[in-house]
Amino acid sequence: MSLIITDECINCDVCEPECPNNAISQGEEIYQIDPDLCTQCVGHYDEPQCQQVCPVDCIPLDPSHQESEEQLHAKYLKISGKA
Repeated sequence: MSLIITDECINCDVCEPECPNNAISQGEEIYQIDPDLCTQCVGHYDEPQCQQVCPVDCIPLDPSHQESEEQLHAKYLKISGKA
């Protein structure tokens, strides 16, 4: 699954620079995560870095974008050009 940023986001700016896939960007009101680029940091780190730095814990799994560990790894390989 990719992750999603909920409306509890306080726009603190700490998650965006932590994303190795550049999946996080500023939306109209809060930050947003592009599900096509989010791999939950698979291929880069053991845990999603945005979740680790978020001070308000507003980055859960996105139930509308379910993916297995294998699918996330395949997405990582494609994004990184290693496929």
